[in-house]
Amino acid sequence: MSLSLPAPFEQPKAWWQAAARKAAGLLPKRLYARALLIVIAPIVILQGVLSYVFMERHWQLVTKRLSTALTQDLAALIELHQTYRSKANDTILSQIAQQRLRIDLEFLPAGDLPPALPKPLFSILDAALSNEIMRQITKPFWLDTVGRSNYIEIRIKLDDSILRAVAMRGAAYASNSHIFLLWMVGTSFVLVVAAIIFLGNQIKPVLSLAAAAEAFGKGRDIEFHPSGAQEVRKAGYAFIEMKRRIERAFEQRTAMLNGVSHDLRTILTRFKLSLALMSASEETQDLERDVEEMQRMLNSYLAFARGDAGESAAEIDIEEFLYDLRFDAERAGSEVQISFSGGPLVTVRPDAFRRCIGNLIANAQSHAKHVCVQAVRDDRFLTVHIDDDGPGIPPNRREDVFKPFVRLDSARNQDRGGTGLGLAIARDIARSHGGDISLAESRFGGLRATVRVPV
Repeated sequence: MSLSLPAPFEQPKAWWQAAARKAAGLLPKRLYARALLIVIAPIVILQGVLSYVFMERHWQLVTKRLSTALTQDLAALIELHQTYRSKANDTILSQIAQQRLRIDLEFLPAGDLPPALPKPLFSILDAALSNEIMRQITKPFWLDTVGRSNYIEIRIKLDDSILRAVAMRGAAYASNSHIFLLWMVGTSFVLVVAAIIFLGNQIKPVLSLAAAAEAFGKGRDIEFHPSGAQEVRKAGYAFIEMKRRIERAFEQRTAMLNGVSHDLRTILTRFKLSLALMSASEETQDLERDVEEMQRMLNSYLAFARGDAGESAAEIDIEEFLYDLRFDAERAGSEVQISFSGGPLVTVRPDAFRRCIGNLIANAQSHAKHVCVQAVRDDRFLTVHIDDDGPGIPPNRREDVFKPFVRLDSARNQDRGGTGLGLAIARDIARSHGGDISLAESRFGGLRATVRVPV
C-alpha cells in the first residue's frame, strides 16, 4: 500500500525534486572530483565561518578598544587644554602628545571644520572611532581615515580653537589582521594540495581495477595486483577470484568437450574404416557423405563451445586483415568489396576475430551475389559493416538467428547444409572482445551485419 501526500504538499515536493535533479546535474560525475569536493567544501566553509567570526567579533572588538583608548587620550588632552589655557601650555601638551602618546597635536585658530568626507563602504575603524568621539568628547568633529593610508587625522571644534590630531592608523585599528588571514589561507592551500595528492593515490587502485576488468572483458591478458585501501584491495581480490573461476569454467568445459570430441571422432574413424573396407556402391557413398557431414558438424559444435578463448590478444593491421579475408573469399569464387578508414592498428585475438568476420562474410556470400565490407576505426571502437544484396531477414527474427542451431527457412535459402552456428559463433567472439553484433537492413536491400568492438 503506497502513501500519497496531501494536495498542498504535492507542489513543494515537485519543486524539491526538480531542484534536486538540477543540483545533481551540476555535481561532478567522476569519483576523483566528487572526493575532492567532499574534502575541499568543508575547508572553504570553515574558512568562511572563521573569517566571519574573526572580522565580526575579534577584529571589531580590538578596533573598538583601540579607538576607545585613542579617544580617551584626546579627551584628556582637551581637558588639560581647557584647564590650562595658554600658548606655553599648548606647546607642552603638543610635546607630551608626540613623545608619550605618538600623536601629532596642533591647536588651530577657531573657525569652521572642513566639509565631511564620504564614508568608506566597509570601514570598522570609521564607525568605531566616530562613535567613541561622539560618546566621550561630545563636540563637533571631522574625521579622515582614508586620506593617508597609515595615518588618521582628527579635528575637533573647541570653544577657542580647533584641535588637530594626527595619529598612526595602528593606534586605533587592528592593522595586523591580514597576518591571520594569510596564515589561514596558506594553511588551507597546503591542506588542499595534500588532499589532492592523497586522493589521487587512493583513486589509482580503483582505476587500475576498472582497467583490469575492462581488459578482461575484451579477452586480453592482464597483470593485476590489488593495492590501495583495504576495501579496494578486497574488491581487487574478489575480481581476481572471479576471473579464476571464469577461466576454470572455460577450461573444464573445453576439457569435457575435447573428451567428447575424442570419443566421437573415434567412432567416426571406425565408420570410415568400415566404409573403406566395403565395396563401393550408392549406399556407401551416401554413408560417406553422412560421416563427412557429422565430422563437419562436430567441428562446428566444438568451435562454438570453445569460442577460441585460449588465444592471446595481439595488435594487428586491420586493413591488411580485411584484404586477406577478401583474398580468401575470392578464392572461393566470390567478389567482396573492401573499404577502410581510421587508424589501422587494433588489439584483438587474431584467429578468433578472423573467424568472426569470416563467418559473417561466408553467411553473406551464401545468400547474396554482392558483398561489401566497410570498416571504420575511431578512438574508441572498431566498427565493421558487412552488407549484401540477398533476401535479408525480417526485423522480428533478426535476434533469433544468433541462437545456436536456429535456421530461418522463411528468410533464406536452406537447400545447403549448415549447423545454424555461424552467427552464434560470430556473436560469441564479438562479445568475448567486449563488443557485439547487430543486424539491420543493408543499403543494397539485403542484410547488414555490424560488428562493433572496443579498441
